[in-house]
Amino acid sequence: MEKLGLEKYGFINTTKIYRNLQPSKLVEEAIRRGEGVLSDTGALCIKTGKYTGRSPKDKFIVDSPAVHDDIFWGKVNVPISPEKFDNIYKKMVAYLQNRDLFVFDGFAGADPKHSKSFRVINEDASHNLFIQNLLITPTEKQLESFKEDFTIICAPGFKCDPKEDGVNSEAAIIIDYERHLVLIACTGYAGEIKKSVFSVMNYLMPKEGVFPMHCSANVGKDGNSAVFFGLSGTGKTTLSADPDRFLIGDDEHGWSDEGVFNFEGGCYAKCIRLSKEGEPEIYNAVRYGALVENVIIDEATRKPDFDDASITENTRVGYPLEYIPNAMIPSVGTVPKTVIFLTADAFGVLPPISKLDKNAAMYQFVSGYTSKLAGTERGITEPQATFSTCFGEPFLPLDPNKYAHMLGERIDKTGANVFLINTGWSGGAYGEGSRMKLSYTRAMVTAALNGDLDNVEYKLDPIFNVQIPKECPNVPSEILTPVNTWKDKAKYEETANRLAQMFNDNFKKYTTMTEEIINAGPKAK
Repeated sequence: MEKLGLEKYGFINTTKIYRNLQPSKLVEEAIRRGEGVLSDTGALCIKTGKYTGRSPKDKFIVDSPAVHDDIFWGKVNVPISPEKFDNIYKKMVAYLQNRDLFVFDGFAGADPKHSKSFRVINEDASHNLFIQNLLITPTEKQLESFKEDFTIICAPGFKCDPKEDGVNSEAAIIIDYERHLVLIACTGYAGEIKKSVFSVMNYLMPKEGVFPMHCSANVGKDGNSAVFFGLSGTGKTTLSADPDRFLIGDDEHGWSDEGVFNFEGGCYAKCIRLSKEGEPEIYNAVRYGALVENVIIDEATRKPDFDDASITENTRVGYPLEYIPNAMIPSVGTVPKTVIFLTADAFGVLPPISKLDKNAAMYQFVSGYTSKLAGTERGITEPQATFSTCFGEPFLPLDPNKYAHMLGERIDKTGANVFLINTGWSGGAYGEGSRMKLSYTRAMVTAALNGDLDNVEYKLDPIFNVQIPKECPNVPSEILTPVNTWKDKAKYEETANRLAQMFNDNFKKYTTMTEEIINAGPKAK
């Protein structure tokens, strides 16, 4: 039996090794092993167990001399010693002995100049299907000469011993940048695999002059590209899946001197309240070959209930990019002409859309304000205001200033228009107001992309210090200014100033920012 060189990782007594199986065979193996069931459209549906979202408190980076000075250590990038890593590694490998292993060899980065090769070793067939959907599949010729840059070993059945292993729970996601190795233990949430790839790319790409972005991207029929920054639940996937534009990708990209390119070969979309009417492209992608997480399936009809959040709000589906009819393959676009920051404001006070100059763009990018939506992380049961540096702090191993200045350089060089769009609440805070209508948000995005907002009149929001358009096609003008939608104007002022002060307090930690950027932030009274 061909071992594929797995002996170098310590896998000596594996029973069977399945490499780059066709999706149909992976589905068969997953069903045979009791990992999931098929929906009425043929999608493989699994339950991820205890972990239904990312587990940020269980993520570590090996603190080795070769990378110590590169890493921005802190609450997000938490160190673990090489000795502790080795101990967990040996135990995980021992756990996986005498078991079948599923191996996927693929690429991250659609631009061949900056592509990196990943070998993913899975205990579960369903997880191997997931990462095959999310990475870029090599050709047969590429597979013959494949040599991995990084290896990820994922064993949901292996449990760490927190006291012995120096971790916080039975789960652990550990990246060793020096040895080019990632370990994922105990968690069945497939998103940990893709986000580990993203963290690696965020470490490698700046060294090649590429700006890595937690964003979606698409391109118009005129060839103009756009990028959409935002955390989970802000609308990156939904708003980039535009039937009138070509989808480059929904989550992770690089911006090089030549243009924008997708890191991934697939999409990982939220399923909660998914409907054919609201998001037809994503809805129709839930079919054979796709992997669905934590959606309740009717036992008799096998129909998924996308409105049922009894397991989690963070229900997900992973599918290949080609499942989207207007996908751009290969997923490479021109230099972006439009940059959109998406935020879901739980306070209901940010304007639905505002235009930013370079300094305001730098401020908002570094701040990364949004609301954590229920289920995207363990322990989050209702929206909470949060600031996530560069709209992707959990996945940024380097100093945030590095990424922020890369954005500023690109705005300077390209003259891209930058907009901040609030997909959150209007007319009041969460629990009082209502979520912004998707049709209005789509109209605002369309106007920004088409240049319809280039020549309209703007007014300055005195609290948030951003420019609000006085009109926008297909959007009621009265909702463009948030205070107009609140019955209690005094409460609006109080709430807006409270959020503005939160912005100001958060920004104090960025001690190397220029006065121009600092002054572009909100003006709390």
